[in-house]
Amino acid sequence: MSIKKPELVAPAGDKEKAEAAFLYGADAVYVGGREFSLRAQAGNFSDEEMEKLVAMARAKGKRVYVAVNILAHNRDLGRLAIYLAFLRELKVDGIILSDPGVLELARRYAPEIPVTISTQASVANVLAARFYESLGVKRIVLARELTLEELKEIREKVKLELEVFVHGAMCVAYSGRCLLSSFMTGRSGNRGECAHPCRYQYYLREEKRPGEYFPIEEDDRGTYILNSKDLCLIEYIPQLIDIGIDAFKIEGRMKSPHYVATTVQVYREAIEAVMEGSPGRDLDKWWEELNKIANRPYTTGFLLGPPVAGQDVLKLSKPAAVAFCGIVRDYWPEKGLALVEQRAPFGVGDVIEILRPGLESLRMKLEEILDMDLVPLERARHAQQRVWIPVKEPVQYFNILRRVDDRG
Repeated sequence: MSIKKPELVAPAGDKEKAEAAFLYGADAVYVGGREFSLRAQAGNFSDEEMEKLVAMARAKGKRVYVAVNILAHNRDLGRLAIYLAFLRELKVDGIILSDPGVLELARRYAPEIPVTISTQASVANVLAARFYESLGVKRIVLARELTLEELKEIREKVKLELEVFVHGAMCVAYSGRCLLSSFMTGRSGNRGECAHPCRYQYYLREEKRPGEYFPIEEDDRGTYILNSKDLCLIEYIPQLIDIGIDAFKIEGRMKSPHYVATTVQVYREAIEAVMEGSPGRDLDKWWEELNKIANRPYTTGFLLGPPVAGQDVLKLSKPAAVAFCGIVRDYWPEKGLALVEQRAPFGVGDVIEILRPGLESLRMKLEEILDMDLVPLERARHAQQRVWIPVKEPVQYFNILRRVDDRG
């Protein structure tokens, strides 16, 4: 029996992140417009930007899925209808939604566009999946709270496409159904405005000791009050492919291009390793790369079974000290120079890595920095400053530059 290669779906909060996703191996990106998606702070795409993104994706043979996954109020419905008709004109590859009312509008105003049911719908059983299948839905993003065995059972009993999250931040609430932000700040997480109160630093106060506050501390077994660890299923890609999951999704529309490039490249390599008959062949290298991006400790979530008291489901390792500091904008082969647009300060003497899709990272000590007139500089100090740096091997547009703390 042939193995079906799953689609790799990456987050793109803006055009720059979409470029990173496509370059480093994503088959598709999921994005939001200026309204109606659950990431109001992600930058997102204006109508004009969305049109350009779809054209860019078409030229590269990639796909674009648009999140329209707010829980809509009556006041939203008119604008939603107009927006869905616009997405129909663009011929986007899919619409991601969770609200039955938005589904009804999509069937009316964008009937040709395939619908994906968001993880916000918390589909966690066969009957729920069949219900959406009966409505003509093409794909479901299953709830994060499912085990491998539960995923397998749903796969065996429904025909529609199944997508699962394999990496990224997790909400402390059940598939994102959280009211904390609304309660504490008046900003609704179900309308894309989550203030992330689960990430706040909390203290305990003893009733008879007013004014004394005790920090809530964590060690490798607890206490963890609200702040969920990050999902990472890199070790279980072979099993997920084996049971027939159609698409793997990476969380992170608000994360950096470095995060997008790194996670996409790692999961692309993991998928290709399975397809080539060598599952997990570079697992140590993949863990090393995933620990170079900002993250909380990793967990497999519910995949191996519901977490129980005292269960240690973490991959604990010391993150490498790296900083995303630039993007390659051009390469001058005759002089062996890369044009870099700065994202964080770096200087002569720093150890840098250039992340290159499909190749080993290019690691070197920075011996020289030149301004646009080829005048030597000691540091690239200013945001989006463009400078030339010498490189030992060819690089390409949108390769990621990161500074490495090489002091041991």
